[in-house]
Amino acid sequence: MLREFKTFVAVARDGTFTGAGQQLGLTQSAVSAQIRRLEDFIGVDLFDRGARHASLNAAGREVLAHTEELLGLVDRMVRQAGSGHVSGALRVAAIASVQETLLVQALAALRADYPDVSVRIVPGVSLALLGQVDAGEVDLAVLIRPPFTLPPELDWRPLLAEPMVVAVPAGLPDMPWREALASQPFIRYERASFGGRLVDNFLRRHRIVVHEAVELDEIDAIANLVRHGLGVAVLPRTRQLDVQGLRLLDLGAAAFDREIGIVSRRNADPDGLAGKFSRCLVAAAAI
Repeated sequence: MLREFKTFVAVARDGTFTGAGQQLGLTQSAVSAQIRRLEDFIGVDLFDRGARHASLNAAGREVLAHTEELLGLVDRMVRQAGSGHVSGALRVAAIASVQETLLVQALAALRADYPDVSVRIVPGVSLALLGQVDAGEVDLAVLIRPPFTLPPELDWRPLLAEPMVVAVPAGLPDMPWREALASQPFIRYERASFGGRLVDNFLRRHRIVVHEAVELDEIDAIANLVRHGLGVAVLPRTRQLDVQGLRLLDLGAAAFDREIGIVSRRNADPDGLAGKFSRCLVAAAAI
């Protein structure tokens, strides 16, 4: 049944029988037949089938986690038998602000050691990416630390602590950060995001009333609005932040960080592709 399990993973990742078939070199009918054999073997339906999409149901999500563990075990057995060759597909979810530097450095290291591994990058905001890891739709996610306790099935591994600063236009007269926030239009880091919650809690904790102007989630876009004089913002000083046209005010005793880390399934094989890439991310974060 190994072939059927591999086909099941391909359908779960692509979301369609047709797309999975194209990846595997199979017709749609062949993929459907393999999935039906697997469902008959296990004794439950694994997908909610639509006209164009196949979505994992609750049983399918549970079986997917076990299947990836099984295939990882098979891969490890092959390598231990002496082949030494590593291939396969890795699904990595990541927030936008880590894709330009941290993710690039980690991918370069992974590709140098394992050139036959293909990687799919899934963008999104932290809360959505967390849900995708939990559902088994991605192998791991690089995101902002959630402001709540993770489910016991998930594991958190810290990577970076990015200091939060007050960004003001370079031409704004010198003033303390508290005065800048209270007197200037405020470009808000979206409250629905984990990073935005940090900012909102900071403002509440210090009883700062801001004059709302714009609210959005992208750090570079927030910085660009500030750069063009539309207001001030509290944002993380990321590795790739373009500071041209900005002045960054340190928060002093009120300083706090935005923590970036890896969320993965606790039962994932540490020697599997997700484990290998996690180590690449840790190394890249230390540079």
